Parts: sequence; structure tokens; C-alpha cells
Amino acid sequence: MAGPLTGRRLPSFSLPDTTMKVHDVLDYRGKPLIIDIMQTGCPHCQTLAPNLERVKQKYAGKIGVLSIVVPPDTQATVAQFVARFRVSSPILFDCGQATAAILKINPRSPKIDLPQLFLVDRSGMIREDWTWSEATKQIFEGQGLDAAVDRVLQGK
Repeated sequence: MAGPLTGRRLPSFSLPDTTMKVHDVLDYRGKPLIIDIMQTGCPHCQTLAPNLERVKQKYAGKIGVLSIVVPPDTQATVAQFVARFRVSSPILFDCGQATAAILKINPRSPKIDLPQLFLVDRSGMIREDWTWSEATKQIFEGQGLDAAVDRVLQGK
């Protein structure tokens, strides 16, 4: 079930996390990467957080997980989210430019549906992308993400 952004290279970006450590997506090349674009107040983003933690633990060391937030999220809202959902992956702050590049946002298409989830292969290509819907609920809330990660780890 490929989304509209599947099959293209993930745009490069460098963004700070809650401690102001900058994460460059190019540092993750050679390892599959899950990218979650979210907001801390989004109910589906809140449901996804424990599932991402589960996937991160299941595939420990084999995949990277990064979440990206945009305003109105702040260090305070992200700190509350991290504590509430026991998030161990970096949550990166974006003023919108990286998110716009990833989602191909432009003046004719300015809408963002959250959460957005991307599975990127070792070479930086987007292999799967999902927006939450009833049809993708198993990816965000169940174990549907596991099968996609398995395919990318096997090079398929």
C-alpha cells in the first residue's frame, strides 16, 4: 500500500532535538529509518508513540526512529509528551521547512494531515509512507509496521 511519496529520495535535513543536539538525516544512511511527523496534541500521534517505541525495541540497533514536530509544539509540550509516553527516540524541532520538503507542501497544496509516517531504506529512499486513516490503522496502532520494516531489512 504505497503512499504518494513512496519511491523518492528523502530530502536531506538537520534539525535540533530537545537538548539542542542537531540530528542530520544523512548520519542515518546505511540503516533503515522511520520518520514520524507529528504534533504532541494529536490523538493519533499519541497512539502511535508507544507503537514506535515497541518497534524500536523489537528492531534494536537495526533501524533508526526520528519524530519531527512543528509549531505550535514547544520544548515544554514535547517534554510532557516524552514523559507521558516514555519516548526514547529523538523528537526534532522544525519551523516547517524540512516538513514542507518531505511532504512536498506548496502554496497550492498547503494541507498537512498528521501523523505522517515514513519508512526509509538504507540508501535514503522512501519505501513506504502513510497518513493515519481507518485503512492504515494497523500501521499506526497495531503490528502492521513490523511487516514493512521486515521487508526493508530484507532489502525488498
